[in-house]
Amino acid sequence: MSTATPHLPHTVTATMQAAVFHGAGDIRVETVARPTVTEPTDAVIRLVATCVCGSDLWYYRGESDHDVSGIGHEALGVITEVGDTAAGSLQPGQLVIVPFAYSDNTCPHCEVGMHTACRNGGYFGRGALGCQAEYVRVPQAAGTCVPVPPGHYCMSKIKDLLALSDVMGTGYHAIDAALVKPGNTVAVIGDGAVGLSAVLAAKMRGAATIIMLGSRTAARQQLAIDCGATTVISARGQEAIDEVLQITAGIGVDGVAECVGTGAAMTTAIRIARPGAVIGRVGLPHDAPIDELYTFGHNIGVRGGPAPVRAYLDELLAAVLDGDLQPGKVFDYTTTLDNIAAAYAAMDTRQATKTLIDFTAGNGITTTV
Repeated sequence: MSTATPHLPHTVTATMQAAVFHGAGDIRVETVARPTVTEPTDAVIRLVATCVCGSDLWYYRGESDHDVSGIGHEALGVITEVGDTAAGSLQPGQLVIVPFAYSDNTCPHCEVGMHTACRNGGYFGRGALGCQAEYVRVPQAAGTCVPVPPGHYCMSKIKDLLALSDVMGTGYHAIDAALVKPGNTVAVIGDGAVGLSAVLAAKMRGAATIIMLGSRTAARQQLAIDCGATTVISARGQEAIDEVLQITAGIGVDGVAECVGTGAAMTTAIRIARPGAVIGRVGLPHDAPIDELYTFGHNIGVRGGPAPVRAYLDELLAAVLDGDLQPGKVFDYTTTLDNIAAAYAAMDTRQATKTLIDFTAGNGITTTV
């Protein structure tokens, strides 16, 4: 990695290319207006990379509602324009990580690490705040954007940095919510990018035994092991519960990262948790009720929700820059914005774990291998 600062394109047009959601299974690339600074707290970035999230698939499959507009909520990019207020801490030319939720980083909720509840915050992923586009406007930019030290970064490092905008922070939140401590036995439910990130996070937190549940794909099973899983269970449902209890001598696990959001996943999480354990849930719930009597009777806690990625970013960025964390390994499919429909389809059919949209070619960002 060199010490040069990424340079900007010389020409800025009034329009840009962006992915637009038109309905289930229908993602199109269209020419739309390029965003500009509309509030003094705004910044505009030109994307270096974005990606498709597992939660985007709920819309793609027609299982959650989304209007006909821009989509996507993960971004790594270079600042091109800064509002007057944000200019105190940000400047054009900086490479920044943009968490999927914007926040001022100063309100009472942000101060206790709940940036997704910021009193002046909100979420990317719709309309002009869709991140699967050449440019995106960032509200509350000074509190949201996390600058990356100047440098020409190879693509593997760009993947690591992009993963910090959501998926790694979300996996970390599951482990943090589960109150995982060094030496613990941890189970991770879900072999998607968030689940794999939770495995990485459990390893960071010093878990001694990390059990990945529900993976039936050889490539993902191997990736889970590469991330730090000590055991991978392909079974699901009662069979998976029985295997975990056998591994733990009937005790159950100290913490669970529930990274799917379905009723079956939550049932499994509850039944493998030892008395007094905590389940960290980050999978967007879809018909996933909690067995109140069982959790009450066994003193099992359930914590979690939208990950306050900004709260973890400083720690995770330092680990990436030091080479101690490589969350970008969850990206196994890379393409350009023109082919984003194929990127969605690849994830929908489980041909890809997580797809990356690369803007580095021709956009003024130079990467070195």
